[in-house]
Amino acid sequence: MSFELPALKYNTDSLEPHIDTRTMEIHHGKHHAGYTNNLNNAIKGTDLESSSIENILTGLDLNNSAVRNNGGGFFNHSLFWNIMSPNGGGEPSGELASAIESSFGSFAEFKTLFSKAAGTRFGSGWAWLCVHKGGKLEVCSTANQDNPLMNGIGCGGYPILGLDVWEHAYYLNYQNRRPDYVSGFFNVINWDEVSKRFNEKA
Repeated sequence: MSFELPALKYNTDSLEPHIDTRTMEIHHGKHHAGYTNNLNNAIKGTDLESSSIENILTGLDLNNSAVRNNGGGFFNHSLFWNIMSPNGGGEPSGELASAIESSFGSFAEFKTLFSKAAGTRFGSGWAWLCVHKGGKLEVCSTANQDNPLMNGIGCGGYPILGLDVWEHAYYLNYQNRRPDYVSGFFNVINWDEVSKRFNEKA
């Protein structure tokens, strides 16, 4: 079984002005496509060919850099595109909103913590909101294409929201202004999709 580059659920210009069209075209069509192809090459002829991406990452040998980097890149970006929407922004509601308040005190405090995780990640990496069994939420960041599904990486739990802070995700539009990019991201978060993932994994 080969992994396939997932299609976007919106046009590449749909997240303007927060994420620009050219960045979307390169990020999805080049970077994510590259991780997908390289992952398929890395698992070809191995037992991993028949595994889901979640099983590959949770059982990963962290010394297998090809699968670690490209499997992480494939999963991370697949999540990233799906938790954004042209109609995003605002705040979550329902059980996710209650869990955020319980875990962080308020949505504003969560936003501060998440923005700090994204803004202070040195070099390339990701910021995450993860849910643990029982509904407890936690914010963390990971380097490169690592994610919390990998054993001993990040905050554990299951990632339900992720923000790519590699320079290729924002540099064409924001240059070195990563905090502006992080702020813009909150205007395109699809909280309905994040809530769905929370309800599935809590």
